Amino acid sequence: MIPSSILKVFLPSVVSFVVGILITPLFTKYFYKYKLWKGSSRLDNDVAMSDAFKNIHDEKTETGTPRVGGIIIWFSVVIVILAIFVFSKIIGGTTFDKLDFLSRGQTLLPLAALVFGGLFGLFEDFLEIFTDRFTMFRQGLSSKYLVLLVVLIGLIASFWFYFKLGMHTVHIPFIGDIGIGWGFIPFFVLVVLGTFSSRVIDGIDGLAGGVMAVAFTAYGFIAYTKDLIDIAALCMVIAGGILAFLWFNIPPARFYMGETGMLGLTLTLAFVAFLTNSVILLLVIGVLLVATSFSSAVQIASKKYFGRKIFRIAPLHHHFQALGWSREKITMRYWIIAIMAAVVGVIISMVG
Repeated sequence: MIPSSILKVFLPSVVSFVVGILITPLFTKYFYKYKLWKGSSRLDNDVAMSDAFKNIHDEKTETGTPRVGGIIIWFSVVIVILAIFVFSKIIGGTTFDKLDFLSRGQTLLPLAALVFGGLFGLFEDFLEIFTDRFTMFRQGLSSKYLVLLVVLIGLIASFWFYFKLGMHTVHIPFIGDIGIGWGFIPFFVLVVLGTFSSRVIDGIDGLAGGVMAVAFTAYGFIAYTKDLIDIAALCMVIAGGILAFLWFNIPPARFYMGETGMLGLTLTLAFVAFLTNSVILLLVIGVLLVATSFSSAVQIASKKYFGRKIFRIAPLHHHFQALGWSREKITMRYWIIAIMAAVVGVIISMVG
């Protein structure tokens, strides 16, 4: 007989994937009907764009492919969670009770991060889509305002983790829990901000979806080994929703994830990392996210202070494009590295 915890973790994930597949045609119809793609190309808004970027940039797909595909992910997740929750209340004492993983202590906060981040990301995408209405935001909100928003979210969440959940330590693999007191609050904000900065990995068909699906799957396994079954189930349901999105995002992409996907996913991943007391493992499991953020930061700093570029184009995946790698080669190799990094991260979690 299959243990109830196994069913609780993996069955909703399959349902989330199926729901995502089923709702996509309906969403796609409206994506194209209302032309939910960028109102103008980056080449139109940045005349100083480098020749290297112009060579790899496909202006036609940028202004002809919907960029709000992330809706598929969090919408399918919410449908599955609410359906299981409602059925468990209406039909008590059934399998639905065993499958229900909506809990205040484990999943409510990361789920709120996913939905809030997704909705605000959708607002950000709309600013870039309807440029005729929001002429001041042809490329969305400035980085300054986005950073301020994420810092605010991080601060609010850090107070909740610190005062409500009593978290003030960080687990260092092979060493143990290290108490950092009030330092937990700025550390939390820094991690949330760092994870958010990796959203720029959403630049090639299938790239972000594959990397994020692997990361959430890894944290699902970690949560399961720590007996955090509800968090494990949430991670797997999110992974199922991402895989449904990825089914249609593999080249040529029917739509892009956009901010509505990446903002919610990056915030949720950071929250899950803290809830499983495995935040340091983000450096391993999310090594490609780290590399993406790091390459962009290094490029900006080098150009500002030394007047030269380290990479042909940043972030890193565009650098490989400039070197002549095909989009498919970059995506597949990123997936391979993501899987191996996730395996290493899970192993470290189990033995460290």
